[in-house]
Amino acid sequence: MQKGLFITFEGADGCGKTTQLNLLAQYLEQNGYDVIKTREPGAKGLGEKFREILLNYDGDVSDRCESFLFLADRAQHVDMIIKPAVEKGKIVLCDRHTDSTLAYQGYGRGLDLKQINMLNNIATDGLKPDMTFVFDVDIETSNKRVGKEKDRMESAGDDFFTKVRNGYLQIAKMEPNRIKVIDSTRSIDEVFEDVKMYIKNALK
Repeated sequence: MQKGLFITFEGADGCGKTTQLNLLAQYLEQNGYDVIKTREPGAKGLGEKFREILLNYDGDVSDRCESFLFLADRAQHVDMIIKPAVEKGKIVLCDRHTDSTLAYQGYGRGLDLKQINMLNNIATDGLKPDMTFVFDVDIETSNKRVGKEKDRMESAGDDFFTKVRNGYLQIAKMEPNRIKVIDSTRSIDEVFEDVKMYIKNALK
């Protein structure tokens, strides 16, 4: 392909998105595609510094500050990693992106959704994923998978999780062509079969 693809993996904590991203990367590489795996926050380089603050800082962080830190990380990520790779014909698989900010800071923290959309657009310079997977899980499944060792975001509580989950489902309703919701309470193999089905269609 002349132009690459930008595919994002989304969902509440414990949804299994990272596992599915790694499986898809392996599958695509075995089929001859040039793949870049990355994540937000915490892409290689400056992003790793942002990730340390966002997930492990033990002091108070205001909701707006949290949002701007994610957005700063995103701007660096898009300009230095994502856009150059896609322009070279690579397939970029990203663990979290703009929809995470909408779901977590918008629906979860209650910040203004229109403002977040505007700021996301600035941070990405208008770049949109070609396809987004939202892996949907219930609270019980999430808690079981995450376990007792939780980072700052994972420790926000069940009410916050419910708002985030509902936020993802609402976002998916607004962009059904881009966003594919997958029931992630099933086995890893069953979920991956759905992922492969969507990817095969996208690559045709």
